[in-house]
Amino acid sequence: MPQPGDARAPVDPATRRWYRQAVVYCVDVDTFADSDGDGWGDLVGLTSRLPHLARLGITCLWLNPIHPTPNRDNGYDIADYYAIDPRLGSLGDFVDLVHAASDHGIRIIIDLVVNHTSDQHPWFRAACSDRDSPYRDWYIWSDSEPSNRHQGMVFPGEQDETWTWQEQAQAWYYHRFYNFQPDLNWANPHVRAEINRVIGVWLQLGVAGFRVDAAPFVLELVSATADPGPIDFGILDGWRQHLQWRAGDAVLLGEANVDPEQVPRYFGSGNGMADRMHLLFDFVLNPQLMLALARQDAEPVANTLREAPTLPDGAQWATFLRNHDELDLSRLSADQRAEVFAAFGPRESMQLYGRGLRRRLAPMLGNDRRRLELAYSLQFSMPGTPVLRYGEEIGMGDDLSLPGRDAFRTPMQWDDTPNAGFSAAPAGDLVRPVIDRGEYGFATLNVTRQRSDPASLQSWLARLISVRRECPEIGDGRVGVIDVPLPRSVVAHRLDDVSGSLVFLHNLADTRVQVDLEGLGGVDRVEQLFCSTDCPPLDAGLSRIELPGYGYRWIRVAEHDVW
Repeated sequence: MPQPGDARAPVDPATRRWYRQAVVYCVDVDTFADSDGDGWGDLVGLTSRLPHLARLGITCLWLNPIHPTPNRDNGYDIADYYAIDPRLGSLGDFVDLVHAASDHGIRIIIDLVVNHTSDQHPWFRAACSDRDSPYRDWYIWSDSEPSNRHQGMVFPGEQDETWTWQEQAQAWYYHRFYNFQPDLNWANPHVRAEINRVIGVWLQLGVAGFRVDAAPFVLELVSATADPGPIDFGILDGWRQHLQWRAGDAVLLGEANVDPEQVPRYFGSGNGMADRMHLLFDFVLNPQLMLALARQDAEPVANTLREAPTLPDGAQWATFLRNHDELDLSRLSADQRAEVFAAFGPRESMQLYGRGLRRRLAPMLGNDRRRLELAYSLQFSMPGTPVLRYGEEIGMGDDLSLPGRDAFRTPMQWDDTPNAGFSAAPAGDLVRPVIDRGEYGFATLNVTRQRSDPASLQSWLARLISVRRECPEIGDGRVGVIDVPLPRSVVAHRLDDVSGSLVFLHNLADTRVQVDLEGLGGVDRVEQLFCSTDCPPLDAGLSRIELPGYGYRWIRVAEHDVW
């Protein structure tokens, strides 16, 4: 187990990597806040709501796609990388957002969706219209029908091929995702140069980095005879060099749901430094967290922490419970996946693609406040940078009558006025309907109501974020599972760094338990930083620690002056 004070240099506050201590908040701009009453959220509306994020303690705002789009895939079908979707506003509105966010101490990162474009993008239209077009080779073509065209689909049930015939082009084109999203040809150096220009433009406009959509597919050099194709990590190397040259503190946050043994290659080139991606979403831990919550058994989390790959210096996990996509359980076995389905999404209408759930966290956990607190406390105590989805701070619900992933993309619920304060447009003109009935209806579940209630989920989460920001060990430290006899439901881990050491205890079951950590090494003090409301004081130090059902404790056991 790592010990405080071992061979690591103190971290200078002036050079501390900001992303290791960040709290990230993910937003669909079109469903967050509508400033002009047209039924679509926009950048001006988002800017007006920055004080809410600042009060919550958010330090980084991640925007899902904001570019012009036919909007057949929630904006992930991009028609122009250099502009703002006019439904969301203008470039001027974007610059105003970046400036205002900076005043609140919030950085902005945006989605970099470059595995594919929309089939309405001028590049693809030019490629289809003329075989001799310079854009023809910006996409992947085959003159004959590929034998593997019905393999490798990302959205089974919604997508039945990866190669589609294009009549005007008189050729088959490749698309890993939907047929209206043709893949860019990353073997073409002109494509690489153009996307570098895209990155440069948005850095110049003030973004602090990019969330790289579908990173493994971008790196995969597919052809009519090679699927999967070879992986070219030189693409990541080029991005990182370009990024650091243009903005030294900008970051790449990668979506790479790959096998654990492949993870280090996405972080770095093998020289011990994270010289590719700064952060990766922890797709290994996330389904194990959900399995542990479903079973009320600590083993899936403890084993994942024990077996986690060693990260290069500067690398960081991004932890999450829910995000903008389905809850992907494909890394679980069929039996394990069935357990999570049974616990959190037993009806087929709650499931998606045979591998995941299309629900928000609150309804998955039965809107049980104790379990919600437990889940978020567990996430925020995991090594890495926590990521929240908009609306999670108030426990928003889902609308399963909406298709696919739209079920958890309903408008933000600000207050109890019409349309939840999201928009002044007629209800029929909204980008999506607000949730207006039941326990998740906006009349009773909204930001304004929870802001004035010190016992609300929103107020509790703000306290959690405040404590998390006082614990640099979680972002910078090394994790160790505490291997002492424990009740099966208790996750016990610690994080050690030059600044100190923290111990975390989480009881996943609805039964009171006792934990004894007497004799734990590296203990200079015992100070409780955060705990569930019904936890008794730590009168006996680390011996005979009481944990109520779904209880949690954050305990500082060492602190060092490293400045």
